[in-house]
Amino acid sequence: MGLKKVLVVDDEANIVDVIKSYLENSGYEVLVAYNGAKAIQIFEKESPSLIILDLMLPDINGQDVCKTIRKRSNIPILMLTAKVEEDDLLKGLDIGADDYMTKPFSPRELVARVAALLRRVKGERTPLSGIMHFNDGQIVIDTLKQEVKKLDKVVNLTPIEYKILLTLAKYPLKVFTREELISNVFGNDFNGYDRTVDTHIKNLRKKIEIDNKKPIFILTVHGTGYRFGGE
Repeated sequence: MGLKKVLVVDDEANIVDVIKSYLENSGYEVLVAYNGAKAIQIFEKESPSLIILDLMLPDINGQDVCKTIRKRSNIPILMLTAKVEEDDLLKGLDIGADDYMTKPFSPRELVARVAALLRRVKGERTPLSGIMHFNDGQIVIDTLKQEVKKLDKVVNLTPIEYKILLTLAKYPLKVFTREELISNVFGNDFNGYDRTVDTHIKNLRKKIEIDNKKPIFILTVHGTGYRFGGE
């Protein structure tokens, strides 16, 4: 089996060189792009396992690259950004990134984040119990195919969105705190904002709810967290 391919997208050559060195020493094959257009080209040609994507690029910005890739694939995306404001970080998650790191960062931590994201994807491919139907088939989760359908149409979820949905759907009516969801979905080593969960939930609702203004599947329990309302 070949090495996992990681596409690194950043216009700062020194940062790319450091990331490339650490990833290669950890057993990954590294592809490099210094701008957004090249990143999309390499993504389409090479089908990498994961993308490390800088937010600030000289041509197409990282947000637009992320949006373009998200329309075509659920590949894990780790966003890099020099911006430290919470709203800027959450905006990256809102457009489909799975995780983020702020510059300057520890290369060792970056490699650990890459490994964690790839483990989550691998873990999600483990069958649980077949097919789950909710609300007379309005939502169907096929854990063997890793596929979710709404009204018989396949829903394009990111790996994190799928993991959140599956975590909630396995225990209908159980209330999960944000901390419990973070532990189940991101792992105990997650170091980020509680609002990260809220952002992923918001995106998930847009995709699976019949009426996003009146959610019936992903319900908020004020002051506590979230629960799955499907039957």
